[in-house]
Amino acid sequence: MVTRAPYRSPRGLAAVAALLALTAVGCSEASEVVDDAKDGAKKAARQRSVFSLDVGDCYNPNGKAEGEAYLVEVVPCDEAHQGEVVGEFSLDGGPEYPGGEKVVGIADEHCAVEAQTYAPDTWALPAGVGLSHYTPTRESWATGDRAVSCTYTVEKGTFKGSLNTAKSFEPDQLTFLKGSNAVYETLWAHQPVTDDVEAALKDYKAQAEAVAAALGTHVEGLGGIDGTEVGKLRATLTQAAGQWEKAANAPDADAFYLAYDQAFTLIDPDETVAARKELGLATTVPAEDAEVWAS
Repeated sequence: MVTRAPYRSPRGLAAVAALLALTAVGCSEASEVVDDAKDGAKKAARQRSVFSLDVGDCYNPNGKAEGEAYLVEVVPCDEAHQGEVVGEFSLDGGPEYPGGEKVVGIADEHCAVEAQTYAPDTWALPAGVGLSHYTPTRESWATGDRAVSCTYTVEKGTFKGSLNTAKSFEPDQLTFLKGSNAVYETLWAHQPVTDDVEAALKDYKAQAEAVAAALGTHVEGLGGIDGTEVGKLRATLTQAAGQWEKAANAPDADAFYLAYDQAFTLIDPDETVAARKELGLATTVPAEDAEVWAS
């Protein structure tokens, strides 16, 4: 499966050699060796195939951040760890491998849904946590592997505790989060690959159309939620939807630029903070989002 490099720690084998050597060292050194041996044995015992990962498992990957993976160290979620399985699904397909690009594309789309079901408020995630996945390789596909494990992981550092917060939200909170998440997912999922707007105007207009539709659904959902700040946000996002529609129907690049500039500004995550506070949700804009709108 893809995303992390295979690596089996030799610590488990080293533990045996360390225990045999205890009589040849001093007490303090022996204590350190014993502790190292225990840690090595524990890590070896926690090794599990990526094929057997379950939703809710917390783990530490073995090896590099990208590549092929066969083993991970599964740990209790209250211990420091680098990843947590937040969803899983099976790919459809016959015996012929559909290609890495297609598999990753499907995983990106489905895992976003799985992750938000598991941890609806992305603003409440620990710093540095990002969505990743384990997917079949060409070789594992030939053996019948169709499983995708969706994970939240950190490239640097660790975090503690489970990210499974789905049952902790009230209906109004979930309605808000579902609509809000969909708006930003749609924005980035339809982001053209080039920043040359004039050359890719058709693609940018398609993005605008998709975002306008997502905003329309979000605004409709907010209509069923009481609250002064939620009402203000609904009015702002109604304006935003109108600007995205203008961008989608712009007759030329100049008209697109004018509408797009206002449309993008009106969905600045900062605009949602007051409503989030009113609903009892996380209110710190994720650093990567703040950077985008600041620029």
